[in-house]
Amino acid sequence: MITGESFLKEKLTHIMDGETPSREELAAILALPSPEYLYHTADLIRQEQCHDAVLLRGIIEISNVCNQSCHYCGLRKENKTLFRYRMTEEEIMDAAQKIQRADISTAVLQSGEDKTDAKRLCDLIRRIRTESDLFITLSLGERPAGDYLAFREAGADRYLLKHETASKQLFEILRPGSSYNSRREALRLFKELELETGTGCMVGLPGQTPEDLADDLLYMKALGADMIGIGPFIPHPETPLAHCPPGTTEMTLKMISLTRLLLPRANIPATTSLGVLDSTGRRKALQSGANVVMLDFTPENYRRHYDIYPGKTYVAREQDHTLRLLRQELEAMGRTIGRDRPRGEILKTSAKTASK
Repeated sequence: MITGESFLKEKLTHIMDGETPSREELAAILALPSPEYLYHTADLIRQEQCHDAVLLRGIIEISNVCNQSCHYCGLRKENKTLFRYRMTEEEIMDAAQKIQRADISTAVLQSGEDKTDAKRLCDLIRRIRTESDLFITLSLGERPAGDYLAFREAGADRYLLKHETASKQLFEILRPGSSYNSRREALRLFKELELETGTGCMVGLPGQTPEDLADDLLYMKALGADMIGIGPFIPHPETPLAHCPPGTTEMTLKMISLTRLLLPRANIPATTSLGVLDSTGRRKALQSGANVVMLDFTPENYRRHYDIYPGKTYVAREQDHTLRLLRQELEAMGRTIGRDRPRGEILKTSAKTASK
């Protein structure tokens, strides 16, 4: 296998010149140990494209009800130890107002794959748009195609649906009863509807190879994703993967950095899962190409039940009161807190690649 810093510098130069690397080349980069040059280059591209502003997102986990049986997620329907909830409209609106008062410009409405009535969700979206200046990102899993259009017409700006893994074999093992092709079709439809399109993958899944991760990168590049969430796999005790090892900080940072190089203008969060795996994970991600931080505004009585992986609720509990500390941390890194661009201005990450 070709390795070494000279190989890395050559390939990164080609990527920055607009060339799309091959699957084999990406896998070779991912196999390199501790590629500090990769992290540094991605941070320079982040600064060039996104400047020093870090965008904040306020998450409201509106329901932990889920009808899926994913082998990696604590919300899976087979987890009978979990207290299930659906927030009321008034509870959601109260959380949204707290996000606005915190001077955060985007609310992320997130849930398990709970088949909540689309009209109820549309009414909620319209109310948030009427009573606040918030952008609205939805992360509600797969829905009937008509729901996506209805959400867009009601005022949703973005939809986040992680493809989880580009490996069809892994996808079908880890998400029994879920369709690999329908998930990709949904992401294609978001582009068609001019919803800003978010996706992402897990790093360190059992059986995952560097070639599989290379396929994730190439898929996100071809999709022209506007938002990309990449985090390590963290085993949950109430799932079939309970005894599997977690993903690693290093491989997660490699994926974040390569994503920044392949999609220079995408919004890439320093994910909560990386912060759970590594107490310095958020800082490392922000120094390796990430430009977004997610803060949890779910009420405490519900937040502890949104148990997708161990440790997540502890980090979220801290985040609810750390805006001041976050500002201090960002200032120490030479970064500031930014705000989203004017509503309706879609990212131009995908002009050349989305049609491929």
